[in-house]
Amino acid sequence: MKIGLDVGGTNLRAALVSKHGILKKEQVRCPAHGSVQDVVDALCGIIDKLFDENIESLGAGIPSVVDSESGIVYNTANIPSWKEVRLKEILHKRYNVPVAVENDSNCFALGVSLHEQDNKFKHMVGITLGTGLGCGVVINGKLYRGANGAAGEIGSLPYLDSDVEHYCGSMFFSRFCHKTALQLYGLAKNGDAESIEKWHEFGCHMGNMVKMVMFAYDPDAIYFGGGISQAFSLFEQSMNEVIKSFPYPKSTKLLQIRPTRLQDAALLGAASLI
Repeated sequence: MKIGLDVGGTNLRAALVSKHGILKKEQVRCPAHGSVQDVVDALCGIIDKLFDENIESLGAGIPSVVDSESGIVYNTANIPSWKEVRLKEILHKRYNVPVAVENDSNCFALGVSLHEQDNKFKHMVGITLGTGLGCGVVINGKLYRGANGAAGEIGSLPYLDSDVEHYCGSMFFSRFCHKTALQLYGLAKNGDAESIEKWHEFGCHMGNMVKMVMFAYDPDAIYFGGGISQAFSLFEQSMNEVIKSFPYPKSTKLLQIRPTRLQDAALLGAASLI
């Protein structure tokens, strides 16, 4: 039995995971503007509800730059006090089991790689579409971190007048549509022509992002997760039209792009770190 953790500025989540999948989950609001200890205490509070003598290890996914070897997290997104937190050391000292700490997008990619039912791919990229854009890379079935743990930061690549994340995450909708992605999703589903066109525009930017991923990693498959991925059908066509201009047709033909069907890929990936 293992525990997987997903730390976010809005919620802290924990899952009890066996070889058969998730058995139980806990969630609490994150005291994001509290002290380092406030957030640690809240996290440990949900771990305590799941922890017993059968727990073999803890794995945590954090939205930050992570030194996975030492388990130190730096400048955690939306938790201002977490500038440098020795989370592995803190959790190991409290629970006395092996602890692994990783970037949350890497946990998402690992979770999809190991648990997605139709995933038969050795080389895949997992992309989370939400407030920002997160990306994790799996090569030959193993998580690829790069020399400094920053592999996959596609969202930070320069694009148009800003970077990829500004055009392939929620900022696109607030900046260019003056609505949330959820609002635009509802309007498009009800047949609003202007909203449908905005999703097509979003898909064009997504297509350019996918081409960057293809140039960088040449994967067999790309899986999308996060809230915006639920609107996949609204941007799939225009995304694929842009991808057709990729200069290597064989790669375009073989690449599989789909939204994940897993509800808790990041938790499953976190639990699988050890």
